[in-house]
Amino acid sequence: MAKSNAVGTKLNIKGNRPVTVGGLTSINGIEISAESIDVTALDNSTGYREKVPGFKEVGDVTVSGFLDGDDDGQEQMYTLLNSQEEADFEIAFPAKIGKTWSFSGYVAGFSTSSEVGDAITFESTIIVTGQATLAASSVSAG
Repeated sequence: MAKSNAVGTKLNIKGNRPVTVGGLTSINGIEISAESIDVTALDNSTGYREKVPGFKEVGDVTVSGFLDGDDDGQEQMYTLLNSQEEADFEIAFPAKIGKTWSFSGYVAGFSTSSEVGDAITFESTIIVTGQATLAASSVSAG
């Protein structure tokens, strides 16, 4: 695979009613980090702290774009916020990249913004639960 610009990147909501969230201008996330646990004992003779790896965490995914009253994906994000149901998501990069992020999470925020001279926009936050997986792309519904 090769490098690519971001045009064509999609956020898909999987499950019983697969749908792609339309009108997006940015998808921020996935960011995975690992804790470190200090296991330095009082009898340490090196003068250096000793650490072991702890839990890993996937950061929140934030999406933003142009509000579209006819977009099923945006409607589903708002519905998931109200239901607080966990859902399966996929960030699908353009075919030239050939990778997708798959993860589960719940929608924790949905906001809109209107300003004179600008299009109406929205922003939504997904809290990721568990592991996110970066894998080769597959044919995706939505």
